[in-house]
Amino acid sequence: MGLSTGNQIKWWGLLAVAVILFLWMFSSILLPFIAGAAIAYFLDPVADRLERMGMPRAMATSIISLIAILVVIFILLLIVPLIAEQLVGLFQSAPDYVARLQVYLGEKFPGLFIEDSRIRQSLSSFEGMLKDQGVVFINGVLSGSMAIFDFMLILFITPVVAFYLLLDWDKLVATVDGWMPRQHLEEIRKIAREIDAVLAGFVRGQLTVSLILGSFYSICLMLIGLQYGLVVGLIAGILTFIPYVGTMVGGALSIGLAIYQFWDNPVWIAVVGLVFVVGQMVEGNFLTPKLVGGSVGLHPVWLIFSLSAFAVLMGFAGMLIAVPVAASIGVLGRYFMGKYMEAGLYRGPDLPEDE
Repeated sequence: MGLSTGNQIKWWGLLAVAVILFLWMFSSILLPFIAGAAIAYFLDPVADRLERMGMPRAMATSIISLIAILVVIFILLLIVPLIAEQLVGLFQSAPDYVARLQVYLGEKFPGLFIEDSRIRQSLSSFEGMLKDQGVVFINGVLSGSMAIFDFMLILFITPVVAFYLLLDWDKLVATVDGWMPRQHLEEIRKIAREIDAVLAGFVRGQLTVSLILGSFYSICLMLIGLQYGLVVGLIAGILTFIPYVGTMVGGALSIGLAIYQFWDNPVWIAVVGLVFVVGQMVEGNFLTPKLVGGSVGLHPVWLIFSLSAFAVLMGFAGMLIAVPVAASIGVLGRYFMGKYMEAGLYRGPDLPEDE
């Protein structure tokens, strides 16, 4: 005898709670597995295309993995040391930037810096904090034993997880599909396709946009000669994953550095600002419409809240699953809202169907 609908809902609810508790309890070790699953999901369309061209799945997975490993090795050997050097230099130079700002404000607005004024004390405290904590923070991140262990864990386990998940991705999807209630199978598949469309439209598209813009900002700022241009460009590109945030943060940081560096040549300050204006125009008018689309259903505010909430609950691993969960909740919310608006509770007993 089968379970009633109420019992089915109860057991599915308990399963969902168990999964959430499992993710929360083991969040500290889930990062390489979540990252591997994200990589496999991201690369599955490439493997499917190679399969359609007549290549066996194992060979397609091996070729994709080899190319990905070569790219990672290139980044680790050539780009990461330069990023680390510029990041340390940026933290070391931050107190000088604050001191320069203090001098500038003192020349332009001497009344703000009378002895024992609140603004003077705040800037002095901020400068001291940067001196004391900046390099300590960077050195702690780079030399901490747990940080090194976590990095090595991600570096070696993530590719293995990604390889096996990519190899068996279609089988895994078919297995999960076989677990779904047969009575509602088509409706569940429809919801799953909508969730996949949102993720494909946003995650794959937004990552591509972030990569393109990060490369554009870094190359342009380095060609201009802006100090720490590579780090600032990469920060702007990474933050582009959250709509509008990357351009605002990267632009503000770059212009601040340009004001300090090109104090006597304001033309270059304007050029730095122009780089971000061009980047924003290209992103808004070409990259995002073409690669992401305008109807993925992830509002920037909802996305920022999801990233913040999951970061608090599960750390960096939570940030990796924040977008898929947010997309799923958005699709399910629209589905249930549609059902509610079709029901009598919303329409009322006397409202005609076509109204």
